[in-house]
Amino acid sequence: MSEQAAPRRPRAGGLGRGLSSLLGEPDGEGSGPRASSPPSGVRQMPVTALLPLPGQPRRFFDESALDELAESIAARGVIQPIVVRPHGKGYQIVAGERRWRAAQRARLHEVPVVVRDFTDAETMEIALVENIQRRDLTAIEEAEGYRRLIDEFGHTQEALANLVAKSRSHVTNLLRLLELPKPIQDMVGDQRLSMGHARALINVPGAETIAEKVVAKGLSVRDAERLARNAREPRDSKPQRSPRPANEGGGGDGASDADLRALERQLGDVLGLKVDIVFGEKGGTITVNYSTLGQLDMVCQRLSGERI
Repeated sequence: MSEQAAPRRPRAGGLGRGLSSLLGEPDGEGSGPRASSPPSGVRQMPVTALLPLPGQPRRFFDESALDELAESIAARGVIQPIVVRPHGKGYQIVAGERRWRAAQRARLHEVPVVVRDFTDAETMEIALVENIQRRDLTAIEEAEGYRRLIDEFGHTQEALANLVAKSRSHVTNLLRLLELPKPIQDMVGDQRLSMGHARALINVPGAETIAEKVVAKGLSVRDAERLARNAREPRDSKPQRSPRPANEGGGGDGASDADLRALERQLGDVLGLKVDIVFGEKGGTITVNYSTLGQLDMVCQRLSGERI
């Protein structure tokens, strides 16, 4: 749906609530964290006075979608104000860069804005959440947004899911896409591969070759999963322990390679981190791989039973 739709009151737990709380707008059930400071009123401002936010989460702006939005703006104007903050001699866009770009295409000289005095950290957090809540972000852009919110602002996956009003599993599955090689991430970014294709290729040997084959032949997600299983077989088929005859007590007490890989994926989905399991004759190891102190803290809290 176009961004030009008339503004609606956010529902409790709806898509707008996390962003409205960051912006300090009332959500119908009380005040946000900055509601003690009344928001500035809407004012008209020259489009040339606004500057885009460097490092903004969205890297790709769909040209046809911008043209459609520009047509809507030319007919009805910019209905939803753009959120900006003072910056240098002008104003920096915090939320609403697509509307600003489309307004220029519609040859508007002024746009409605709301001016807020945000810090650099607040500006980036709001920009990330605002973009994530737009449905036209690519899966990789959304995943990178989640990663930045975790690394730069200390959000846990559970708190992040609540903030953007999406399920914890959705956040976890998207974060796992960032384990893919960059060329595959690019294929997801430009929509040559779906999220389902990409998930099948996580931690698969020769994943890039498989991805290129999937794209070239237009293969289904199920085909990608089959190719991924075949690619794992040379590694996974190596016995984890020496086989023992059934009369020596070895029958039925071991774990198959497929079971171990499935358990790794299950634990990885729960934690949102890469998990490796090594099974041996006298036990084994479980390795949880983390890249930030925030992730390590999250694992420690889960192991100690603390609520996160």
